[in-house]
Amino acid sequence: MKIDSNTGLYCLIGDPVEKSLSPEIHNLSFKLNGIDGAYLALRVKPQDLGEALGGVRALGIKGINVTIPHKVEILKYLDELDEEAELLGAVNTVKNVDGKLKGYNTDGRGFVELLRSSGVELKGKRVLMLGAGGASRAIAISLGLEGVSEICVFNRTEEKSKALAEEISSKIQGVSAVYKLSDPKNYDLAINCTSVGMHPDVSRVPFDVELLSEHCIVADIVYKPLRTEFLARAEARGLKIVEGLGMLINQALLSEEIWTERDIEKEKVLEEFKKR
Repeated sequence: MKIDSNTGLYCLIGDPVEKSLSPEIHNLSFKLNGIDGAYLALRVKPQDLGEALGGVRALGIKGINVTIPHKVEILKYLDELDEEAELLGAVNTVKNVDGKLKGYNTDGRGFVELLRSSGVELKGKRVLMLGAGGASRAIAISLGLEGVSEICVFNRTEEKSKALAEEISSKIQGVSAVYKLSDPKNYDLAINCTSVGMHPDVSRVPFDVELLSEHCIVADIVYKPLRTEFLARAEARGLKIVEGLGMLINQALLSEEIWTERDIEKEKVLEEFKKR
């Protein structure tokens, strides 16, 4: 990869960033999609966030991704937010245009694009969401914007389920958000938004797939392993499944589309990344 004065600079900021896959994904995509760019992961401590963003402006860094612990704190340093970032109150992507920083959130949209590319129609569908953390929140808001009819937030702590359901109802019109699960067979889509089943505890599952309808689509945001036990059991039952790695890739490449204002061939990047 040739790097010169015309090469666009992009980076991830967070603390820690050492185990992030973002540099590998973005630099692979730049190569495959013919983008003259270079991407780094930079550790930025919370007390240095404002100064770091001053550096982004001063150095002309074209775009950044934002991870923990800065996703919320960064809002006060930005000049503008898009709709989803405003609804979520959190940012994972920033575009720099002549020193003006605009914040976006591609977390939920990355999952929506994964479902779309897997042939899943969302409008009017009923969704069983397993978990009530940050990933659930982002995905729920995006699904609501896509026109699902109902979201049931199912979490081991009912207080958290209730809080997220109430937030969804207050922010997205036309979506029925509930936190008490009556009959799992009523749902068209079941999504694991927890870390249950992630390496090394690969034998665990977040929900009994035998309780789901035979028409239910089962998705998992966990991507290590690629085929979780939850998905394996759903597939053994004959249910359509959606693996989580595509969400990670989509979140990253949606950022690139924002930065470069061009379409990125996501499927090509996903297939190449799987070989690594």
